[in-house]
Amino acid sequence: MISFPGGIGPPSMEPTPSTDPSAPNEPQALVGKAPSWVPTAGGEFPDNAFEGGQDVNGETLYIARARHEDALIPGKFVPSHSVCYVAFGGGEHAKDEYEVLCGGADATWVPTEAGALPPNAFPGGNTEDGETLYIGRASHEGSLTIGKVQPSHNTCYIPFDGVEVPKDEFEVLVIN
Repeated sequence: MISFPGGIGPPSMEPTPSTDPSAPNEPQALVGKAPSWVPTAGGEFPDNAFEGGQDVNGETLYIARARHEDALIPGKFVPSHSVCYVAFGGGEHAKDEYEVLCGGADATWVPTEAGALPPNAFPGGNTEDGETLYIGRASHEGSLTIGKVQPSHNTCYIPFDGVEVPKDEFEVLVIN
């Protein structure tokens, strides 16, 4: 595991086991201990990484997050690319230092529209201004892609094909 200079976020976002709500029912449910973020780099990811979606080619996508421009942003880890992609400022940004969501309590994906967060939504990061970001996923061009839910924008932003794609219909990760 690697250490990130200055930590990976404010104390509430440190890579320690979380007791906050989270996790999906498709393609898998998190069962067991509380979810935690595992610092990783260079294409590696833990055996118990949480599956969160599927790319257009059928490859499994994993829930990850990374720092970009003073924000800690939930996104997708793509094993064949060896990076985590996050959506920010209209673009898709590849990061080779990231954290992967692992373990967890029973959790599920809850459909929502226009940013209406369900109870027990799992926080996945924060903006550069300190707004909490949540883990979301949305269908796009044959994929089920993981991204960030930004409540103040009532939107889930997914990183896809080099751009940040806003989605009004999406699912949010919650702990049951």
